[in-house]
Amino acid sequence: MPRMEPLSRQLTDFLAENGSVAVVSGAGVSTSSGIPDYRDRNGAWKHAQPIQFPDFVKYTDSRKRYWARSYVGWQRFSRARPNIAHFALAELEAGGKVDAIITQNVDRLHSEAGSRRVIDLHGDLGKVRCIGCNKTYSRLEFQQALKDANPDWHAEVFRYKPDGDAELADNSHDAFEVPGCEICAGIVKPHVVMFGENVPRERVQDASAAVERADALLVVGSSMMLFSGFRFARQAAEQRKPIAIVNQGRTRADEMAVLKIEADCGDVLAGAAALLAENRSVVHE
Repeated sequence: MPRMEPLSRQLTDFLAENGSVAVVSGAGVSTSSGIPDYRDRNGAWKHAQPIQFPDFVKYTDSRKRYWARSYVGWQRFSRARPNIAHFALAELEAGGKVDAIITQNVDRLHSEAGSRRVIDLHGDLGKVRCIGCNKTYSRLEFQQALKDANPDWHAEVFRYKPDGDAELADNSHDAFEVPGCEICAGIVKPHVVMFGENVPRERVQDASAAVERADALLVVGSSMMLFSGFRFARQAAEQRKPIAIVNQGRTRADEMAVLKIEADCGDVLAGAAALLAENRSVVHE
């Protein structure tokens, strides 16, 4: 197991050499909060790929299966709390080092930890939206509606999966009822970018502007296998901005990085934040 202090010092040096950084964060930041990640150390899927948006819209059975699994998974997902990686990034932002966090996660834990400039690239699982009338309301409301519609429904959980999903017994969703929108009875979806959907243009523009403003890019807990995040590493490389990566395993952006640290991002980030704070204290004495 790598010693954290030398690795944290490497990241501290990178941060000290650059005025401000934009951060791209992925699932590896939230694993210590009890939310599973998608990929193994080689960037391959650990689980079956999530539901595709066209299937969610087109097929009633697909929606029932999604919401049954999500109804169970949300009960655990919603209890997740920020870990040391989230708090370290919030501390780095408060110290003027982090310009913005572009997160691929949908758990809102960066904001809960105190980060103020967070771009939720893939949305917020704590909300749902009607694809008919565009009404948006809280997941807690919809969770209650699911509960009310299925008072006697139960399912055995085999394991919990990323993004509030849970693996259930086959066909356990057959008797699961999914209510429609409370306004127009339309199809309700999680207010996140599902596979097969595009990231809203405004979010991409905001994230691109953050990379443009920053002096460097820091990737934490992401394999960068999805283009939605990888595009910002490519942008930074094209603009000749240095890139540092803290991730356990291979990433798509490894060849672009001037620094790659393979270790738990929470330990490394917390160590770097502490060292930078210590350095600032020495300078001001």
